Amino acid sequence: MRSPVAELLGALGAALGRLDVGWYLFGAQAALLYGAARLTADVDVTVDLGARPISELIAALTEGGFAVRRRDDLDDFVARTRVVPLVHVASGVPVDIVLGGPGPEQLFLARARRHVIDGVPVPVAGPEDVVAMKLLAGRGKDIDDALAILAANPALDAGLVRSTLATFEAALDRSDLVRPFEDLLRRSR
Repeated sequence: MRSPVAELLGALGAALGRLDVGWYLFGAQAALLYGAARLTADVDVTVDLGARPISELIAALTEGGFAVRRRDDLDDFVARTRVVPLVHVASGVPVDIVLGGPGPEQLFLARARRHVIDGVPVPVAGPEDVVAMKLLAGRGKDIDDALAILAANPALDAGLVRSTLATFEAALDRSDLVRPFEDLLRRSR
């Protein structure tokens, strides 16, 4: 019997496959796959819609067993956050669909790795990219996830993480990502 998350991912993959759009799993569920020990009940994915309107995505996911979690201000919320908040009706598991755009999300999609979760093939952001995303998010639990991923994956490409974080720093006019990564890398060894 599949887990609720695997059921959700199977339904999601089928719906997105019908749309023929690229997507990948990231966030806490990806961190779990790469060695972080964390309780979480939500799923985060990025979807590259290309030129398709958001309405096609919502229609396909609704047909695939998902429901929108907020209805009143959905258009404003999506325009402001680029996130479509849904719930998988059968499992009750929430899923946030992040609308990918040009830039890092395209790189993460190109570098995504295929994992099989309870028999369901799922594209997952690579461990290097998950670490970079976690450091960018910067919350305590994200830093803990990044450290756990580094500790569980000693062959991880630290140069790729550094490069991605340096790109984030330049694009966001920040200087607080590479140094914390180096500290975490030392602590993980």
